[in-house]
Amino acid sequence: MNRRLFLKSSAVAMFGTGLAPRWLERALYAADAPSPRKKILVTIFQRGAMDGLNAVIPFGEKKYRELRPSLAIPQGDILDLDGFFGLHPSLASLAPLYRSGELAIVQAAGSPDPTRSHFDAQDYMESGTPGRKSTPDGWMNRSLAPLKSVSPVRAVALGTALPRSLRGRNEAVAIANLNDFQIRDARGAASFEEMYTVTLDKALSNTGRDTFDAVKLVEKIRNQNTEPANGAAYPNGRFGDSLRQIARLIKANAGLEVAFTDMGGWDTHVNQGPQLQNLLRQLAQGLTAFRQDLGDRMADVAVVTMSEFGRTARENGNRGTDHGHANVMFAMGGSVNGGKVYGDWPGMEPEQLNEGRDLAVTTDFRDVLGEFVVKQLGNEKIADVFPGHAAKFRGILKG
Repeated sequence: MNRRLFLKSSAVAMFGTGLAPRWLERALYAADAPSPRKKILVTIFQRGAMDGLNAVIPFGEKKYRELRPSLAIPQGDILDLDGFFGLHPSLASLAPLYRSGELAIVQAAGSPDPTRSHFDAQDYMESGTPGRKSTPDGWMNRSLAPLKSVSPVRAVALGTALPRSLRGRNEAVAIANLNDFQIRDARGAASFEEMYTVTLDKALSNTGRDTFDAVKLVEKIRNQNTEPANGAAYPNGRFGDSLRQIARLIKANAGLEVAFTDMGGWDTHVNQGPQLQNLLRQLAQGLTAFRQDLGDRMADVAVVTMSEFGRTARENGNRGTDHGHANVMFAMGGSVNGGKVYGDWPGMEPEQLNEGRDLAVTTDFRDVLGEFVVKQLGNEKIADVFPGHAAKFRGILKG
């Protein structure tokens, strides 16, 4: 087994070659030394294209029921938000967060690129450059300020591979599960660590050091209390578990700045009703548990959701919907100006629909994400994060 293969087989996926110190021994992270709390951004990608029209329902739009005779949510089941929009009943646990001002919604948001390809649309959204396939890095990675001394878990994705959003020059790590993020042979690990220290290959040495620092730090976090706080109950499955682990990293004061997770299954061409009901319930339960678990730490955390595009305004012949255009984004956190549905409603009349079939995009997703980059992460170089786009903020975040 060579050194590069060892990195791969250790369940570690690290990118970037910047110099990261062995800061685990520093007093800042000693058990008796408090760590400064950072502002943290968590992003959730709903892969497959969520049906935003049945998640945040425009019940005040007369065309809604005409275009969806079998899929329209019954009026009595809709959770009214403002007299025009309402939540799907499966999102009921989010309603108190909306009313308390911790949850905001952006309707008719999305990418200006017209593609209906899942692969291309996800790539454009994660790179932050719609219509451009040559972008080498992701918007989340570019949103991080380049630093010489950073936490090895500064940027984390919950999964087996680093997503497009986090790839780039800044160090980031993919962790499938905190409990599995370890080196199983301690005696062999010591030998490998020494090999990485003395190698003349600087890039390999830095990557090896980053890897072992990350493994050591996660081992320290694993030894802490793992139970969710405040009676939080995460939903079963990968999504709930990912949020639970992100919460553990936040509560450990480990230096986390950005975290990414995703949730699949949103491509509902056939029999959409029960599928969407189940997915929205998981989403709402996950977000609610995350909020409850973090308690007052949520003042420093912001969560934003996105999906590559929406669904058609009209239902198809299989009690489902096809690939559309605009969608819904959720924003949650202590810095959110919640209790409001943001965005300009484009309408659902034939002449108002995109290509006569989809809800039109009136808020560029980069305007939403850009506001988080500036106000949550403190990076004002927004032109570097979203090149070629002049962001227009909606006031979703305070400050």
